[in-house]
Amino acid sequence: MRPGRALDDILRRMNGLLSGMRVIEGSAFIAAPSGGMTLAQLGADVIRFDQIGGGLDYGRWPLAPGGTSLYWTGLNKGKRSIAVDLRNKEAQELLAALVCAPGADAGIFLTNFPARGWMSFDRLRERRADLVYINVVGDHDGTSAVDYTVNPAVGYPAVTGAVDDPRPVNHVLPAWDLICGQAVAVGVLAADRHRTRTGAGQLISLALSDVAFAVVSALGHVAEAQLLDRERPRLGNDLYGAFGRDFATRDGRRVMPVAISDKQWLSLTEATESTEQLRLLAAQLGLDFDDEGDRFDAREEIAAIIAPWCAARTLAEVRQAFDAHGVCWGPYQTFRQMVADDPRCSTTNPLFAEIDQPGVGHVLAAGSPLSPASGRVPVAPAPVLGEHTDEVLTEILGLSSAELSGLHDRKVIAGPGPR
Repeated sequence: MRPGRALDDILRRMNGLLSGMRVIEGSAFIAAPSGGMTLAQLGADVIRFDQIGGGLDYGRWPLAPGGTSLYWTGLNKGKRSIAVDLRNKEAQELLAALVCAPGADAGIFLTNFPARGWMSFDRLRERRADLVYINVVGDHDGTSAVDYTVNPAVGYPAVTGAVDDPRPVNHVLPAWDLICGQAVAVGVLAADRHRTRTGAGQLISLALSDVAFAVVSALGHVAEAQLLDRERPRLGNDLYGAFGRDFATRDGRRVMPVAISDKQWLSLTEATESTEQLRLLAAQLGLDFDDEGDRFDAREEIAAIIAPWCAARTLAEVRQAFDAHGVCWGPYQTFRQMVADDPRCSTTNPLFAEIDQPGVGHVLAAGSPLSPASGRVPVAPAPVLGEHTDEVLTEILGLSSAELSGLHDRKVIAGPGPR
């Protein structure tokens, strides 16, 4: 790693809200890596270890033109990387020493690997009694589950999709993995606070399916099924319980205005020049459109009034009218349209920066969405696999150059390989 980049990494971690915290991460796929990245982007020193040559997720799509995984680099921004032979007992000993290294802000381990053998909580706790250990599992009983098996089980695919198509529709967004990743970060912070107050370590097990079922319960779906004993209908893009629907524009685009509050409803009716028509409609139907439930019940009739207004205008004209009246709305756009046209997905938004990602090139990348008054942690690229192996083992474990050379010769560890 070039000296300038090493200095940048140090300064970035020093400036964050979690400056000083060190987390060792053994992970793959989305939930655990996104949790570690959340901490890294707030200034924690997150050190991810992987098998030499890359683990299960190292080559996942999408890929850059040169073959580098945009998925892997996207989920590991701001971390340090070490590469070891995970099957080698010397490597396992090094990793255990890293996990249990001394320091008030160290001794934190995040993983979704099986918690057994050298990686078990009990084995590691023998070396550090106040160990904080966050273990992500599939189901609470230890059986395997991933986002794409959990989602079908929690009801949402049955109510997603077109009204006239009975087939279940899985969302493309791995929502449960991502929510689980945020729960991982919260779990680390909660366990670390508990340790600071009591001196006690903690083993926290977090099941991906529990994350999904907890969300379904919090949003009322469990109680709804119990108390009302009915299935929620499939509504297409309509908003349940209030007014919100997608409309086509003259130039073939689609927009989604939403009116949950009275103010949002007033803004939408004024922007679409339909206030009087909608007042007459409400009287005709015997409904009160100041009530969001009545607006939901009359959604088809309301849409029939608003749709022609949208269809007579281009997206630009709809945008101008909606923004002028303070309508709560959003355009439907592809990823490419988002990158090309949406200022929120650009460096005009402090969330984003242009970074030089090794193996990829100059790309737009997001940092932490948290915006502390003290300033955001600068966006940092993902490491090259094994980029920090020697640095970490020297800095934390005090290994000498000769010891490092021997480990490399025995293929226990590896540095950054060619891209």
